[in-house]
Order: sequence, then structure tokens, then C-alpha cells
Amino acid sequence: MPYHLFKCSECIPEREKHAVIKGPGEDLSMALPLGYLNTIPGTISERGCAYCGAKHVIGTPMKDVIHISHGPVGCTYDTWQTKRYISDNDNFQIKYTFATDMKEKHIVFGAEDLLRKNIIEAFKAFPHIKRMTIYQTCASALIGDDINALANEIMEEMPEVDIFVCNSPGFGGPSQSGGHHKINIAWVNQKVGTVEPEITSDYVINYVGEYNIQGDQVVMGDYFKRMGIQVLSTFTGNGSYDELRAMHRAQLNVLECARSAEYICNELRVRYGIPRLDIDGFGFEPLSGSLRKIGLFFGIEERAKAIIEEETARWKPELDWYKARLQGKKVCLWPGGSKLWHWANVIHEEMGVEVVSVYTKFGHQGDMEKGISRCEEGALAIDDPNELEGLEAMEMLQPDVIFTGKRPGEVAKKVRVPYLNAHAYHNGPWKGYEGWVRFARDVYNAIYSPIHQLSMLDITKDEIPTDQGFVTKRMLSDANLSDEIKNSPVLREYTGKYDSLPDLEKKVYPEFPREKSLASAI
Repeated sequence: MPYHLFKCSECIPEREKHAVIKGPGEDLSMALPLGYLNTIPGTISERGCAYCGAKHVIGTPMKDVIHISHGPVGCTYDTWQTKRYISDNDNFQIKYTFATDMKEKHIVFGAEDLLRKNIIEAFKAFPHIKRMTIYQTCASALIGDDINALANEIMEEMPEVDIFVCNSPGFGGPSQSGGHHKINIAWVNQKVGTVEPEITSDYVINYVGEYNIQGDQVVMGDYFKRMGIQVLSTFTGNGSYDELRAMHRAQLNVLECARSAEYICNELRVRYGIPRLDIDGFGFEPLSGSLRKIGLFFGIEERAKAIIEEETARWKPELDWYKARLQGKKVCLWPGGSKLWHWANVIHEEMGVEVVSVYTKFGHQGDMEKGISRCEEGALAIDDPNELEGLEAMEMLQPDVIFTGKRPGEVAKKVRVPYLNAHAYHNGPWKGYEGWVRFARDVYNAIYSPIHQLSMLDITKDEIPTDQGFVTKRMLSDANLSDEIKNSPVLREYTGKYDSLPDLEKKVYPEFPREKSLASAI
């Protein structure tokens, strides 16, 4: 295993052990970079802090809650919902963000009075919301404001409200993952077991580590409903505050994102004896295996099997259409924590792309182990890369597309590498069978985008093609593909609506006719 020291990091030689290239025949003992360590000074890390991990990732997807940060307004603005954690209560938690807006004078004289005033004002401004979470920041932690005591006082004065306090300042861990841990444990300690739920099914689960990005939770919830399973609570996407207080009455914890929420599952197992079952909602085979596991646990395997057969028959032909056109395309898989290994193998197997690099900003050694073990030889694995290292990696690897967050994604666009938002999605949801096809469509559109192709041209000397010159246009104009469209069982119903292929090209989304199947995503 050769460690890889980026040229831009030669002045920081400690960075060498944070990047490796997976060699032929190497096992994990030979191809594992260091991870989840304190950021090396001078590397200009792009990591999120522990406060961000608690508020932005875990806390604020709760839908019926006033989420207030006790600290400077910049902390709050930086964590104002950019991940599209949608909810069925008119997206209250996305529309509004609350902060005490601490100033220098509050650092000197204390800010508990300021917090009390803000709490009362927030409840008066939104009288229909009776639940609140308060997030500690570095500023309020350093001056020692006793947020828990103040919250208890207000709950005594206003018995109709309930307040959860998360003491997770930014310096509370090497990265945002430290905040995941703190809010998980705080929720178990403060709120679980304080509400008794109504049980309506013989099969009851908590859906844990699911944040309802563009409707992921709704997709998965539909599968559970069709299996006759009651989702007692979702931690925390589209999740209700009081439902999450009743997590102790579930029969099974179904865990999706192990990096952000395994802690609460482990605590619920120790304290209440609730078993944990890890699942995966991404990809046909992983999702099918997950539904089978849940069905096996409850003894309802036939219900799971019926869903798998129905959904696979409906969506697999479309996925295969994209796989044929994405075969061999190079991908840099640069997401957060668990998607590193949720996607590493399945996008290769089911979409045909080659994973040439994996990285994580806040993942632990276990995330790297699973991610590296599932990607191809020669892949570059990086822990906590900075912007310069990311640019150097793209220059070296020449990927066709990268899956990452918005900040490194915008950098990639500047060097003419298309990206898909691995955190908030482009046109999600991406979970479920239809969602996985939607993900493949987004990959296809990113790679074959005519606008992206134009960006590669030098207008001072290169010939500017007409729309007939683009790959996507040629695909539809090709005689063989025309026959394929006309003869495909999935597409035959669409082609019959038009007199000629040109009519089809004009009236239907040009890369792939799909008026009905994915109309909601167009």
C-alpha cells in the first residue's frame, strides 16, 4: 500500500498517512488511511464541527419543533436547512431558523437572560408549536451558561411546552461525527420513555438514521406500510418530537445511517432490549436484501417478497437502460460518512460506473474499511481532504462525475467536472427502486449534459456544434436506438403516441421517454 502525499501538501508531511491508493491484492491492513483524528493545523479542512453534526444533521429534521441555537447568528445561518429535509407539516423546520445572536457583551456578562427572552418570544411567535430544541455553541459553552437549568425553569412556568437541550459545542469532537454522538445520547437520556405511544400493529419499528432527504423516508415508509409494519418514530427525518419520545416501545430498531445514529440504537438495546437491524435503502439488491431481513425478523417474508418482485419488474428495465450508457464511466465518490460504503459497490454493480476514489470528511475507520473494501483496485482513498487536495485528485484521476457536497461540488464545476449533490440530491428521492432509477438518470444527465460538453470547448478556436452534434441527440437519432425505443417493452407505450421519432424527440424528455414513470421528478 503506497501512502499518497499530495504535491500541494508536501509542506504538511503528516497528511501522507491520510491518503492511500488501493493496490492489487491488498487487504484492509494494507490500504487504510488514518481517520477521525483532529484536523492537522494548516490543512484548511472543510469539515463540519460537532455543533453542525448535532443541529444540522440530526436535530433539525424533526418537523414540529422550534430549533434555536444559543450563540452567534453565523452558527445558525451555517446550519440553516440546505439538505432538503422536507416534512409533511409545510416544512416548518426548513422555513425558519432561530438564534439568540450572542454579541461580545454577552460573552462578558453572560447570556442566560438573552436565551430566556428568545425562548419566550419564539413560543409566542409560533403558538401552534409547543416543542423546542436548544443547541449549545462554542460561545455559550465557553462562558458556562446553564442551558439545562433554564430550560427546566421555563417548562415549570409553561407546562404546555417541552424543551430538549443539546450540549454539543463545535469543539466537542474532531468533526461533526462528535455531534452525532452527543445528540444521540442526550435524546436517550432526556426524552426517550417520557411518552407512551398508541400501538396499531403487531410489527413495530423505529426507523433510525433516516433524514427524509427529498422524501426518502416517505418512500421507505410506504414499503413498511405495505408489509403491515408500524413505524413508531423516525429518527429524525419528518419525525415528530413526541413520537421520538416513545422510541422505547418499538420491537426493532431499523438502522439506515450507521455513522450518524448507531449510538442511539446501541443505547436502546442496552436500556430497553430493542434489537438493531442495519439496512440499506440504496440500490435494488441492497434494498431487496434489507426488506427480506425485516420480513424474516417478523415472520412476514412473503410480504417482503411480493414488494420486491413487483418493484423490480417495474423499474429494473429502466435501470438497465442507464447502466448500458454509464458503463465504464469514472466516478469519485466523495460524500459524508455512510454513503461512502452504501454506494461504493452498488453503483458499480447496478450502474456500471467505476469508482476511482472515495473520501470522507467525518467518517471513522470503520467507514473507510467498508468503503475501500467495496471499491476497485487503484482507487484513491482520502480522509479529510481540503480543497487543494480535491483539485489535485481530480486532475490526476480525470473523473467523469463526482458525488459530493455543495461546496466541493462547486469547486469541481470550476474545473469542468460535473457533480451530483450526494448530501441533498439533485432530483431525489434516491432511495427505493424508483429512486435508484432517478439517481441513475441524474448521473446520466450530469455526464451527458450538452451544457457541460460546451464548457469543454475553447470558443476562440473550437468549432461550436449544433444540437445535432451532441451525444444525447445522436443517441436518439441513431437507427439502432430508434428500433430499441420502439421495441422496448417499457417504452413501447410512449412511442405509439407520436407519428415519428422527431415528434417524440420534441415532446418527450430527450434522453429517455418517461412521462408517467418519473413525471414527478422532471
